[in-house]
Amino acid sequence: MKIPFVKMHGLGNDFVLLDCVRQTLPIHQGLVRSLCDRRHGIGADQLLVLEPSKKADFRMRVFNADGGEVEMCGNGIRCLAKYLVTQTLLPEGEQAIETKAGIMRPRVEGGRITVDMGVPELEGPKIPVRLQGRIVDREVTLANEQRRITCVSMGNPHCVIFTENLAACPVRQLGPKIEADALFPRRVNVEFVQAESPARISMRVWERGAGETAACGTGACAAAVASVLTGRTGRDLVVALPGGELSIRWDEDGHVLMTGPAEEVFRGEIDVERTR
Repeated sequence: MKIPFVKMHGLGNDFVLLDCVRQTLPIHQGLVRSLCDRRHGIGADQLLVLEPSKKADFRMRVFNADGGEVEMCGNGIRCLAKYLVTQTLLPEGEQAIETKAGIMRPRVEGGRITVDMGVPELEGPKIPVRLQGRIVDREVTLANEQRRITCVSMGNPHCVIFTENLAACPVRQLGPKIEADALFPRRVNVEFVQAESPARISMRVWERGAGETAACGTGACAAAVASVLTGRTGRDLVVALPGGELSIRWDEDGHVLMTGPAEEVFRGEIDVERTR
């Protein structure tokens, strides 16, 4: 069976998008892993599935390359928002997209997309983390060492670790160990962050179920919140990632706004019976 798809990316964080408004397709772990496989499939960090919604304009489901479904993806929702406009499913302006993390409201204006990512969750058990209260610059044992961490949920869990030398940080060694640590009952995304000025930070990310990626929108939001909470930056800042830059603003009303690009790479059809 051949299925149409669109390949998109947000700052190098790449996605396969399936339009299940215009076609019916059962989504299962094997299909996700096949499509995201960079040798035998299309190749992507994550699969985005567009579906009808009774609560919003449309629904977005997000699957990591390992086949697991997750709550939300910041770069992914920008790509989906752009797709809806280019396919004339919605006009430019504000959209309402249902996700497992709640209703998200991206706004498409030309080549830039701004998403109201909502209010960050800071209480440990709600992130979830097996610690009580807010985890802000708290010293814990992770990967057999004492580390200071700040934990934030942007609809999905994040552990932010500040470093003085981001380039030398062993992300691929520490990332999987911290992701799977018993402190995090649903695993965790890990952000390694270096503050460069009160208005700029740099970040590398180890994404839960995907590994190190070129960018992570929810991770950039979590890193920005952690930077404000620890007194490293102001509320309006640029987050520099390997794939490019995002503008993040943590408003006084508590909402986090993320602005960045989204690009279509190509589209095509794939015979899912021939993928492994």
